[in-house]
Amino acid sequence: MQHFCRFLNIFLVLVFPVIWQVPGITASAGERPPETDNISTIIGKVSPRLQQELSEKGLILGSPIFIRIFKIPGELEVWVEKQNKYQFFKSYPICSYSGYPGPKQYEGDWQSPEGFYTVTARQMNPSSNYHLALNIGYPNDFDKALNRTGSNIMIHGDCSSRGCFAMNDYRIEEIYILIHTSLLQGQETISVHIFPFRLTSINLYKFRSSPWINFWNNLREGYDAFEQRHQVPNISTSNEKYIVDGNIKLAMSPQKR
Repeated sequence: MQHFCRFLNIFLVLVFPVIWQVPGITASAGERPPETDNISTIIGKVSPRLQQELSEKGLILGSPIFIRIFKIPGELEVWVEKQNKYQFFKSYPICSYSGYPGPKQYEGDWQSPEGFYTVTARQMNPSSNYHLALNIGYPNDFDKALNRTGSNIMIHGDCSSRGCFAMNDYRIEEIYILIHTSLLQGQETISVHIFPFRLTSINLYKFRSSPWINFWNNLREGYDAFEQRHQVPNISTSNEKYIVDGNIKLAMSPQKR
């Protein structure tokens, strides 16, 4: 399904890494996201603009990031860590996604997932047929416990979706470079939380007759945990439910802190 689901400071990261990188948190061999001529070109083009926009908000390119997606109204949010909390950076309109509110259940249902996912360096694809792509990690353990099927669900460019979250190429370049740079700087996993809509009491009441209301109430535990603290909670799976731990999920491994 891959064919369906198609960051000048950062240039310094590649050319003069000793100058720019923070000591002790350089990604080790085998953990670096793929680096191609295409990505080098996009980094040189996009990173000066990103650096300026981040700097205006007191944020730094290469800091840990967190992503939230809301199917309604079709937005992808990027949050950037600052002083152990995540600060909102930017919202990107989603060009296209498939299906309706509710989770993906099986291969070929043309439905985009909902739940708590993670992206690592190996899930980045700078050579996608859909410009740039990152695999969100569907199915996760929760999905597998429910025997949900499907694979290669991406956030990608080219504005075309059959189960993925498609952005236009301009926006996927920014999102991809934000993730690419954070991974280079030592963030091991990027959390991606996907919701049908903002899980407020009012919105859940509006959808109270949906067959997915119990699932969404479960997702709300993770939604509320971040809303209250602006820290990414630890989330696990047990008995076909998400379990939200009050402890935060560290953006970098303890030995790299």
